[in-house]
Amino acid sequence: MRMVRGRSLRAEVERLAHRAMQPNPRAAKTAQRVVSDVRRRGDVALRAHAERWDGLAKGQALEVSSAEMKEALASVSRGFRDALETAARNIRQFCKWQMPREFTREIQPGVSVGQVIRPLDSVGCYVPGGRYPLPSSLLMTAIPAQVAGVARIAVASPRPARETLAAAALLGVERLFRIGGAQAIAAFAYGTESVPRVSKIAGPGNSFVTEAKKQVAFDCAIDMVAGPTEVVIVSDHGRPEFIASDLVAQAEHDAEAIAVFVTSCASLARTVAREVRRAARGNKTAEESLGRNGVILVAKSRAEALEIANEIAAEHITVSREDVPAITNAGSIFVGDYSPQAFGDYACGPNHVLPTGGSARFRGGLSVMDFVKIISVQEVSRPGLERAAAVVETLATAEGLVAHAESVRARCAHA
Repeated sequence: MRMVRGRSLRAEVERLAHRAMQPNPRAAKTAQRVVSDVRRRGDVALRAHAERWDGLAKGQALEVSSAEMKEALASVSRGFRDALETAARNIRQFCKWQMPREFTREIQPGVSVGQVIRPLDSVGCYVPGGRYPLPSSLLMTAIPAQVAGVARIAVASPRPARETLAAAALLGVERLFRIGGAQAIAAFAYGTESVPRVSKIAGPGNSFVTEAKKQVAFDCAIDMVAGPTEVVIVSDHGRPEFIASDLVAQAEHDAEAIAVFVTSCASLARTVAREVRRAARGNKTAEESLGRNGVILVAKSRAEALEIANEIAAEHITVSREDVPAITNAGSIFVGDYSPQAFGDYACGPNHVLPTGGSARFRGGLSVMDFVKIISVQEVSRPGLERAAAVVETLATAEGLVAHAESVRARCAHA
Protein backbone atom coordinates (compact mmCIF):
# COMPACT_ATOMS: atom_id res chain seq x y z
CA MET A 1 0.00 0.00 0.00
CA ARG A 2 1.21 3.51 -0.82
CA MET A 3 1.45 6.04 1.97
CA VAL A 4 0.36 9.62 1.21
CA ARG A 5 0.73 12.63 3.47
CA GLY A 6 1.57 16.32 3.46
CA ARG A 7 1.26 18.25 0.22
CA SER A 8 0.26 15.17 -1.80
CA LEU A 9 -2.67 14.33 0.47
CA ARG A 10 -5.26 16.68 -1.02
CA ALA A 11 -4.55 15.54 -4.59
CA GLU A 12 -4.92 11.89 -3.57
CA VAL A 13 -8.21 12.56 -1.74
CA GLU A 14 -9.54 14.38 -4.81
CA ARG A 15 -8.59 11.43 -6.99
CA LEU A 16 -10.38 8.99 -4.72
CA ALA A 17 -13.43 11.23 -4.30
CA HIS A 18 -13.85 11.43 -8.09
CA ARG A 19 -13.26 7.76 -8.77
CA ALA A 20 -16.68 7.11 -10.36
CA MET A 21 -16.50 4.00 -12.50
CA GLN A 22 -14.61 4.53 -15.70
CA PRO A 23 -16.48 3.44 -18.81
CA ASN A 24 -15.40 0.09 -20.20
CA PRO A 25 -15.82 0.41 -23.99
CA ARG A 26 -15.17 -3.27 -24.66
CA ALA A 27 -17.70 -4.42 -22.05
CA ALA A 28 -20.24 -1.81 -23.19
CA LYS A 29 -19.96 -2.86 -26.84
CA THR A 30 -20.21 -6.57 -26.02
CA ALA A 31 -23.15 -6.01 -23.65
CA GLN A 32 -24.98 -3.95 -26.26
CA ARG A 33 -24.56 -6.70 -28.86
CA VAL A 34 -25.67 -9.45 -26.48
CA VAL A 35 -28.65 -7.52 -25.09
CA SER A 36 -29.86 -6.70 -28.59
CA ASP A 37 -29.44 -10.31 -29.70
CA VAL A 38 -31.36 -11.80 -26.76
CA ARG A 39 -34.10 -9.19 -27.10
CA ARG A 40 -34.50 -10.03 -30.78
CA ARG A 41 -34.04 -13.82 -30.83
CA GLY A 42 -35.07 -14.91 -27.34
CA ASP A 43 -34.09 -18.38 -26.17
CA VAL A 44 -32.05 -19.14 -29.30
CA ALA A 45 -29.69 -16.26 -28.57
CA LEU A 46 -29.81 -16.80 -24.82
CA ARG A 47 -28.75 -20.43 -25.19
CA ALA A 48 -25.99 -19.56 -27.67
CA HIS A 49 -24.45 -17.00 -25.33
CA ALA A 50 -24.93 -19.22 -22.26
CA GLU A 51 -23.14 -22.08 -24.00
CA ARG A 52 -20.30 -19.76 -24.96
CA TRP A 53 -19.88 -17.88 -21.69
CA ASP A 54 -21.74 -19.66 -18.88
CA GLY A 55 -20.66 -23.27 -19.31
CA LEU A 56 -24.15 -24.39 -20.32
CA ALA A 57 -23.86 -27.80 -21.99
CA LYS A 58 -25.47 -28.62 -25.33
CA GLY A 59 -29.01 -29.71 -24.64
CA GLN A 60 -28.82 -28.79 -20.94
CA ALA A 61 -31.91 -27.10 -19.57
CA LEU A 62 -31.68 -23.36 -19.02
CA GLU A 63 -33.67 -23.73 -15.83
CA VAL A 64 -32.56 -25.65 -12.76
CA SER A 65 -35.21 -28.09 -11.57
CA SER A 66 -36.71 -28.00 -8.10
CA ALA A 67 -35.40 -31.53 -7.55
CA GLU A 68 -31.83 -30.42 -8.34
CA MET A 69 -32.07 -27.56 -5.82
CA LYS A 70 -33.46 -29.85 -3.13
CA GLU A 71 -30.78 -32.44 -3.84
CA ALA A 72 -28.10 -29.75 -3.41
CA LEU A 73 -29.54 -28.74 -0.04
CA ALA A 74 -29.57 -32.35 1.10
CA SER A 75 -25.93 -32.82 0.03
CA VAL A 76 -24.29 -29.88 1.81
CA SER A 77 -22.78 -30.27 5.26
CA ARG A 78 -24.81 -29.69 8.38
CA GLY A 79 -22.45 -26.86 9.28
CA PHE A 80 -23.00 -25.08 5.98
CA ARG A 81 -26.76 -25.47 6.25
CA ASP A 82 -26.71 -24.12 9.80
CA ALA A 83 -24.67 -21.12 8.64
CA LEU A 84 -27.13 -20.46 5.80
CA GLU A 85 -30.08 -20.68 8.17
CA THR A 86 -28.51 -18.29 10.68
CA ALA A 87 -27.57 -15.76 8.02
CA ALA A 88 -31.02 -16.02 6.39
CA ARG A 89 -32.76 -15.56 9.74
CA ASN A 90 -30.75 -12.40 10.52
CA ILE A 91 -31.26 -10.93 7.05
CA ARG A 92 -35.00 -11.63 7.21
CA GLN A 93 -35.35 -10.04 10.65
CA PHE A 94 -33.45 -6.93 9.58
CA CYS A 95 -35.67 -6.61 6.49
CA LYS A 96 -38.79 -6.87 8.65
CA TRP A 97 -37.49 -4.02 10.79
CA GLN A 98 -36.83 -1.99 7.63
CA MET A 99 -40.31 -2.49 6.17
CA PRO A 100 -42.13 0.86 5.81
CA ARG A 101 -45.53 1.29 7.46
CA GLU A 102 -48.88 2.32 6.06
CA PHE A 103 -50.68 5.25 7.70
CA THR A 104 -53.63 7.64 7.35
CA ARG A 105 -53.65 11.01 9.12
CA GLU A 106 -55.67 14.21 9.01
CA ILE A 107 -53.26 16.87 7.78
CA GLN A 108 -55.87 19.62 8.24
CA PRO A 109 -59.57 19.45 9.08
CA GLY A 110 -61.38 17.50 6.40
CA VAL A 111 -58.21 16.48 4.49
CA SER A 112 -56.85 12.98 5.14
CA VAL A 113 -53.56 11.78 3.67
CA GLY A 114 -51.59 8.61 3.96
CA GLN A 115 -49.62 5.95 2.23
CA VAL A 116 -50.09 2.33 1.26
CA ILE A 117 -47.27 -0.12 0.66
CA ARG A 118 -47.38 -2.39 -2.36
CA PRO A 119 -44.70 -4.91 -3.43
CA LEU A 120 -43.28 -5.05 -6.92
CA ASP A 121 -44.90 -7.87 -8.86
CA SER A 122 -41.66 -9.52 -10.02
CA VAL A 123 -37.90 -9.37 -9.44
CA GLY A 124 -34.87 -10.93 -11.10
CA CYS A 125 -32.01 -11.64 -8.69
CA TYR A 126 -28.54 -11.87 -10.24
CA VAL A 127 -26.08 -14.08 -8.34
CA PRO A 128 -22.47 -14.12 -9.62
CA GLY A 129 -20.98 -17.53 -10.28
CA GLY A 130 -17.49 -16.80 -11.56
CA ARG A 131 -14.31 -16.98 -9.52
CA TYR A 132 -16.19 -17.63 -6.28
CA PRO A 133 -19.69 -19.07 -5.72
CA LEU A 134 -21.75 -16.44 -3.89
CA PRO A 135 -24.74 -18.03 -2.17
CA SER A 136 -24.66 -15.04 0.19
CA SER A 137 -25.68 -12.79 -2.72
CA LEU A 138 -28.74 -14.96 -3.26
CA LEU A 139 -29.72 -14.47 0.38
CA MET A 140 -29.12 -10.73 0.15
CA THR A 141 -31.28 -10.24 -2.95
CA ALA A 142 -34.07 -12.81 -2.57
CA ILE A 143 -34.86 -12.34 1.13
CA PRO A 144 -35.64 -8.59 0.95
CA ALA A 145 -37.89 -9.32 -2.03
CA GLN A 146 -39.66 -12.07 -0.07
CA VAL A 147 -40.17 -9.85 2.98
CA ALA A 148 -41.49 -7.08 0.71
CA GLY A 149 -44.08 -9.54 -0.60
CA VAL A 150 -42.86 -9.85 -4.21
CA ALA A 151 -44.97 -12.62 -5.75
CA ARG A 152 -42.58 -13.76 -8.46
CA ILE A 153 -38.83 -14.04 -7.77
CA ALA A 154 -36.48 -15.49 -10.38
CA VAL A 155 -32.73 -16.06 -9.98
CA ALA A 156 -29.99 -16.14 -12.60
CA SER A 157 -26.56 -17.56 -11.82
CA PRO A 158 -23.96 -18.84 -14.30
CA ARG A 159 -22.52 -22.26 -13.41
CA PRO A 160 -24.53 -22.24 -10.16
CA ALA A 161 -22.53 -23.92 -7.43
CA ARG A 162 -24.05 -26.57 -5.20
CA GLU A 163 -23.98 -24.04 -2.35
CA THR A 164 -25.98 -21.53 -4.40
CA LEU A 165 -28.54 -24.17 -5.32
CA ALA A 166 -28.76 -25.16 -1.66
CA ALA A 167 -29.43 -21.56 -0.65
CA ALA A 168 -32.17 -21.32 -3.28
CA ALA A 169 -33.83 -24.47 -1.96
CA LEU A 170 -33.59 -23.22 1.62
CA LEU A 171 -35.37 -19.98 0.66
CA GLY A 172 -38.00 -21.73 -1.43
CA VAL A 173 -36.90 -20.07 -4.69
CA GLU A 174 -39.05 -21.57 -7.44
CA ARG A 175 -37.23 -20.44 -10.59
CA LEU A 176 -33.45 -20.45 -11.04
CA PHE A 177 -31.68 -20.20 -14.40
CA ARG A 178 -28.09 -21.25 -15.12
CA ILE A 179 -27.33 -18.12 -17.12
CA GLY A 180 -25.19 -15.06 -16.44
CA GLY A 181 -23.60 -11.98 -17.92
CA ALA A 182 -25.34 -9.53 -20.22
CA GLN A 183 -27.50 -12.35 -21.58
CA ALA A 184 -29.13 -12.95 -18.18
CA ILE A 185 -29.81 -9.25 -17.71
CA ALA A 186 -31.39 -9.04 -21.17
CA ALA A 187 -33.55 -12.10 -20.50
CA PHE A 188 -34.86 -10.59 -17.25
CA ALA A 189 -35.41 -7.17 -18.84
CA TYR A 190 -37.26 -8.31 -21.97
CA GLY A 191 -38.25 -11.92 -21.34
CA THR A 192 -37.68 -14.96 -23.54
CA GLU A 193 -39.66 -18.12 -24.17
CA SER A 194 -38.13 -19.66 -21.02
CA VAL A 195 -37.26 -16.69 -18.81
CA PRO A 196 -40.05 -14.42 -17.55
CA ARG A 197 -39.72 -10.68 -17.86
CA VAL A 198 -39.40 -8.94 -14.47
CA SER A 199 -40.13 -5.47 -13.13
CA LYS A 200 -36.73 -5.01 -11.49
CA ILE A 201 -33.25 -6.56 -11.56
CA ALA A 202 -31.12 -6.66 -8.41
CA GLY A 203 -27.72 -8.01 -7.55
CA PRO A 204 -23.99 -7.48 -8.17
CA GLY A 205 -22.03 -8.60 -11.21
CA ASN A 206 -18.98 -8.08 -13.40
CA SER A 207 -18.42 -5.28 -15.91
CA PHE A 208 -20.58 -6.98 -18.57
CA VAL A 209 -23.47 -7.32 -16.12
CA THR A 210 -23.02 -3.70 -15.05
CA GLU A 211 -23.00 -2.41 -18.63
CA ALA A 212 -26.06 -4.49 -19.50
CA LYS A 213 -27.94 -3.12 -16.46
CA LYS A 214 -27.16 0.40 -17.64
CA GLN A 215 -28.47 -0.38 -21.10
CA VAL A 216 -31.79 -1.88 -19.99
CA ALA A 217 -32.42 0.61 -17.18
CA PHE A 218 -35.01 2.61 -19.16
CA ASP A 219 -37.01 -0.55 -19.89
CA CYS A 220 -36.58 -2.42 -16.59
CA ALA A 221 -35.78 -0.98 -13.18
CA ILE A 222 -32.39 -1.84 -11.67
CA ASP A 223 -31.17 -1.58 -8.10
CA MET A 224 -27.90 0.29 -8.72
CA VAL A 225 -24.81 0.32 -10.92
CA ALA A 226 -22.10 -1.25 -8.79
CA GLY A 227 -18.35 -1.29 -9.31
CA PRO A 228 -15.42 -2.94 -7.53
CA THR A 229 -15.49 -3.42 -3.76
CA GLU A 230 -14.30 -0.52 -1.58
CA VAL A 231 -13.13 -0.36 2.01
CA VAL A 232 -12.19 2.64 4.15
CA ILE A 233 -10.97 2.34 7.73
CA VAL A 234 -10.53 5.40 9.95
CA SER A 235 -8.54 4.94 13.14
CA ASP A 236 -5.86 6.58 15.28
CA HIS A 237 -5.54 3.84 17.87
CA GLY A 238 -6.95 0.58 16.49
CA ARG A 239 -5.35 -2.84 16.46
CA PRO A 240 -3.03 -2.95 13.41
CA GLU A 241 -3.70 -6.63 12.71
CA PHE A 242 -7.47 -6.05 12.75
CA ILE A 243 -7.21 -3.08 10.41
CA ALA A 244 -4.95 -4.97 8.03
CA SER A 245 -7.21 -8.01 8.04
CA ASP A 246 -10.21 -5.97 6.85
CA LEU A 247 -8.18 -4.22 4.15
CA VAL A 248 -6.92 -7.55 2.82
CA ALA A 249 -10.32 -9.26 3.14
CA GLN A 250 -12.04 -6.73 0.89
CA ALA A 251 -9.05 -6.52 -1.46
CA GLU A 252 -9.29 -10.24 -2.23
CA HIS A 253 -12.67 -9.72 -3.93
CA ASP A 254 -11.20 -8.21 -7.06
CA ALA A 255 -7.93 -6.85 -8.44
CA GLU A 256 -9.77 -3.55 -8.97
CA ALA A 257 -10.93 -3.30 -5.33
CA ILE A 258 -10.07 -0.11 -3.46
CA ALA A 259 -8.63 -0.28 0.07
CA VAL A 260 -7.97 2.90 2.06
CA PHE A 261 -6.72 3.44 5.61
CA VAL A 262 -7.07 6.98 6.99
CA THR A 263 -5.28 7.99 10.19
CA SER A 264 -3.65 10.96 11.88
CA CYS A 265 -1.13 8.70 13.60
CA ALA A 266 1.99 8.24 11.47
CA SER A 267 3.35 5.38 13.60
CA LEU A 268 0.08 3.43 13.26
CA ALA A 269 0.18 4.05 9.50
CA ARG A 270 3.62 2.44 9.27
CA THR A 271 2.61 -0.52 11.42
CA VAL A 272 -0.56 -1.15 9.41
CA ALA A 273 1.44 -1.03 6.16
CA ARG A 274 3.70 -3.80 7.50
CA GLU A 275 0.72 -5.86 8.70
CA VAL A 276 -0.99 -5.54 5.33
CA ARG A 277 2.09 -6.87 3.51
CA ARG A 278 2.22 -9.81 5.91
CA ALA A 279 -1.50 -10.59 5.79
CA ALA A 280 -1.73 -10.37 1.99
CA ARG A 281 1.29 -12.55 1.30
CA GLY A 282 0.30 -15.45 -0.96
CA ASN A 283 -3.17 -14.03 -1.70
CA LYS A 284 -2.61 -13.15 -5.34
CA THR A 285 -5.77 -11.10 -5.89
CA ALA A 286 -5.34 -9.14 -2.67
CA GLU A 287 -1.68 -8.45 -3.40
CA GLU A 288 -2.54 -7.15 -6.87
CA SER A 289 -5.41 -5.03 -5.61
CA LEU A 290 -3.44 -3.50 -2.74
CA GLY A 291 -0.45 -2.83 -4.99
CA ARG A 292 -2.65 -1.09 -7.52
CA ASN A 293 -5.31 0.64 -5.38
CA GLY A 294 -4.26 0.35 -1.75
CA VAL A 295 -3.41 3.63 -0.03
CA ILE A 296 -2.78 4.93 3.48
CA LEU A 297 -3.72 8.57 3.99
CA VAL A 298 -2.06 10.36 6.88
CA ALA A 299 -4.24 13.30 7.95
CA LYS A 300 -3.33 16.21 10.20
CA SER A 301 -6.09 15.43 12.71
CA ARG A 302 -8.90 13.05 13.48
CA ALA A 303 -11.39 15.66 12.27
CA GLU A 304 -9.61 15.86 8.92
CA ALA A 305 -9.53 12.06 8.70
CA LEU A 306 -13.32 11.93 9.09
CA GLU A 307 -13.79 14.68 6.50
CA ILE A 308 -11.67 12.66 4.07
CA ALA A 309 -13.76 9.55 4.73
CA ASN A 310 -16.96 11.43 3.87
CA GLU A 311 -15.39 12.82 0.70
CA ILE A 312 -14.47 9.31 -0.43
CA ALA A 313 -18.00 8.00 0.35
CA ALA A 314 -16.99 4.36 0.44
CA GLU A 315 -19.00 1.17 0.20
CA HIS A 316 -17.71 -0.10 3.58
CA ILE A 317 -16.28 2.02 6.38
CA THR A 318 -15.00 1.13 9.84
CA VAL A 319 -14.86 3.79 12.58
CA SER A 320 -14.99 3.95 16.37
CA ARG A 321 -18.36 4.34 18.08
CA GLU A 322 -17.79 8.00 18.95
CA ASP A 323 -17.15 8.79 15.27
CA VAL A 324 -20.38 7.27 13.90
CA PRO A 325 -22.33 10.58 14.09
CA ALA A 326 -19.68 12.22 11.88
CA ILE A 327 -20.15 9.75 9.01
CA THR A 328 -22.59 11.06 6.41
CA ASN A 329 -21.52 9.17 3.27
CA ALA A 330 -21.10 5.39 3.38
CA GLY A 331 -22.78 2.24 2.16
CA SER A 332 -22.45 0.44 5.50
CA ILE A 333 -20.75 1.44 8.76
CA PHE A 334 -18.84 -1.03 10.95
CA VAL A 335 -18.19 0.06 14.51
CA GLY A 336 -15.12 -0.70 16.59
CA ASP A 337 -12.35 -3.29 16.64
CA TYR A 338 -14.60 -6.35 16.85
CA SER A 339 -16.88 -5.69 13.86
CA PRO A 340 -15.11 -7.29 10.88
CA GLN A 341 -16.54 -6.20 7.57
CA ALA A 342 -16.87 -9.88 6.64
CA PHE A 343 -19.73 -10.06 9.18
CA GLY A 344 -21.61 -7.61 7.01
CA ASP A 345 -20.85 -9.68 3.92
CA TYR A 346 -22.56 -12.70 5.43
CA ALA A 347 -24.36 -12.78 8.71
CA CYS A 348 -25.24 -9.55 10.55
CA GLY A 349 -28.44 -8.94 8.61
CA PRO A 350 -27.90 -5.64 6.74
CA ASN A 351 -27.41 -6.06 3.00
CA HIS A 352 -24.02 -6.52 1.36
CA VAL A 353 -25.19 -5.15 -2.01
CA LEU A 354 -23.87 -1.63 -1.45
CA PRO A 355 -23.21 1.59 -3.41
CA THR A 356 -19.75 2.05 -4.89
CA GLY A 357 -17.92 4.66 -6.95
CA GLY A 358 -19.05 7.50 -4.68
CA SER A 359 -22.77 6.76 -5.06
CA ALA A 360 -22.97 6.42 -1.26
CA ARG A 361 -23.36 10.21 -1.41
CA PHE A 362 -26.96 9.73 -2.52
CA ARG A 363 -28.11 6.21 -1.65
CA GLY A 364 -27.60 3.41 0.83
CA GLY A 365 -27.39 -0.31 0.29
CA LEU A 366 -30.00 -2.64 -1.14
CA SER A 367 -32.95 -2.99 1.23
CA VAL A 368 -36.55 -4.07 1.43
CA MET A 369 -37.38 -0.54 0.25
CA ASP A 370 -36.00 -1.44 -3.18
CA PHE A 371 -38.79 -4.00 -3.61
CA VAL A 372 -41.85 -1.98 -2.60
CA LYS A 373 -43.75 1.02 -3.90
CA ILE A 374 -44.95 3.68 -1.46
CA ILE A 375 -48.20 5.02 -2.91
CA SER A 376 -49.74 8.17 -1.47
CA VAL A 377 -53.49 8.33 -0.70
CA GLN A 378 -55.57 11.51 -0.38
CA GLU A 379 -59.20 11.97 0.66
CA VAL A 380 -60.98 15.31 1.00
CA SER A 381 -64.39 15.71 2.66
CA ARG A 382 -66.94 18.32 1.63
CA PRO A 383 -66.06 20.63 4.56
CA GLY A 384 -62.36 20.05 3.84
CA LEU A 385 -62.86 21.00 0.19
CA GLU A 386 -64.54 24.28 1.17
CA ARG A 387 -61.78 25.15 3.64
CA ALA A 388 -58.88 24.50 1.22
CA ALA A 389 -60.50 25.49 -2.09
CA ALA A 390 -59.11 29.02 -2.11
CA VAL A 391 -55.54 27.76 -1.71
CA VAL A 392 -55.81 25.42 -4.68
CA GLU A 393 -57.68 27.91 -6.87
CA THR A 394 -55.13 30.64 -6.16
CA LEU A 395 -52.11 28.46 -6.96
CA ALA A 396 -53.71 26.92 -10.06
CA THR A 397 -54.68 30.35 -11.41
CA ALA A 398 -51.16 31.67 -10.77
CA GLU A 399 -49.79 28.84 -12.90
CA GLY A 400 -52.30 29.50 -15.66
CA LEU A 401 -53.98 26.11 -15.23
CA VAL A 402 -57.57 27.30 -15.39
CA ALA A 403 -59.08 23.80 -15.65
CA HIS A 404 -57.41 22.85 -12.39
CA ALA A 405 -59.08 25.78 -10.67
CA GLU A 406 -62.39 24.97 -12.33
CA SER A 407 -62.27 21.36 -11.09
CA VAL A 408 -62.30 22.78 -7.55
CA ARG A 409 -65.01 25.40 -8.22
CA ALA A 410 -67.26 22.77 -9.81
CA ARG A 411 -67.24 20.77 -6.59
CA CYS A 412 -67.64 23.82 -4.34
CA ALA A 413 -70.83 24.67 -6.19
CA HIS A 414 -72.31 21.35 -5.07
CA ALA A 415 -70.69 21.05 -1.65
